[in-house]
Amino acid sequence: MKKLTKLTLAALLVCSVAAPAFARKATVKIINQSKWEIHHLFLSSTEEETWGPDQLEDEILTKGQSLTLTKIPCDLYDIKVVDEDGDECVIEQVDLCGDDSYWKITDKDLLECEGYQ
Repeated sequence: MKKLTKLTLAALLVCSVAAPAFARKATVKIINQSKWEIHHLFLSSTEEETWGPDQLEDEILTKGQSLTLTKIPCDLYDIKVVDEDGDECVIEQVDLCGDDSYWKITDKDLLECEGYQ
């Protein structure tokens, strides 16, 4: 019985040390460097089929403004932005992980989404 208790304690200790590695969270600063207002911003894990909630809610991200998202589970994400004209742009497989991650929305990104190059 004593052996089983020590084994169980050892297993719990290993699990408690390993758990934080799987639960890593990211803080991501999203910066609008485009000339268009961003009215909606959605995230979805690349493995998911649906979009999460609008990260901007009722806010608008104008040129030069930024939004900081915290406690985002580390993963590869697809990001959908919708500009002032209703144009949608999806950028796929953005790695959002780490404490000092940032992602810039540029004119080039938005124009390439619309087929302009």
